[in-house]
Amino acid sequence: MSQIIRVKDVSIGEGHPKICAPMVGTTMALLEEEALTISELSCDLVEWRVDYFNDVMNIDRVKEALSHIKKILMEKPLIFTFRNRAEGGQQTISPAYYHHLLASVIETKQIELVDVELMMDDAVVHALVSTAHKHQVAVIVSNHDFKQTPSTQEMVQRMIKASELGGDIPKLAVMPQCTSDVLALMEATRCVKEDHGIGPLITMAMGGLGMVSRLAGEVFGSDLTFGAAKTASAPGQIAAAELQQVIQLIHRNMPGINQ
Repeated sequence: MSQIIRVKDVSIGEGHPKICAPMVGTTMALLEEEALTISELSCDLVEWRVDYFNDVMNIDRVKEALSHIKKILMEKPLIFTFRNRAEGGQQTISPAYYHHLLASVIETKQIELVDVELMMDDAVVHALVSTAHKHQVAVIVSNHDFKQTPSTQEMVQRMIKASELGGDIPKLAVMPQCTSDVLALMEATRCVKEDHGIGPLITMAMGGLGMVSRLAGEVFGSDLTFGAAKTASAPGQIAAAELQQVIQLIHRNMPGINQ
């Protein structure tokens, strides 16, 4: 059965899809500037894409930056994400350091959610899920395909596996080549949510062609979307303020809302 994931005052899987603003600063100064901008936005969550950070190979500097970010963002829940280059990130690190980095940050208890890549070795995913849950950190198990859109069946299976590995929120992002790819992503989302009872979910088709999936995800079962504060972290990302207006409009007109 689909669940509701609560992080601070935000309920993912309940009400309108939540909006997450990414931080992509390369230095401490740029991250602080981004955090100040985001702190004034009406977004629900923030994602720190630490693969953009110049000092990501220095755990102490990562922790220092995290402390600065948290002081500025105050009560906004924070997702900690290192995205490897194979899944659209800025750089690649070894599985061993990936595990060390994420586990070290989880143990600071300064994040509310952590993103773990589905394509990591299952043992690494299991270990990080276990560490996160031990420290009351929710886990997004994610998969990104920047080249294509897999078959509907394959997308469904990836999200099911993300859930079976212990992920609280499966996430899938794909690159559509045609409108039928966007429809396939939406059908896979509906299938996982309605037929398999798995959720919350985060799904999106990237690029301009897939923009509708970011706007109307609620219709098909996606519970969170990403909106840019200053700089987008993925193709097709819309400004958070504009995104909020459309999401609220769609939510108000969903069956059962205020009726």
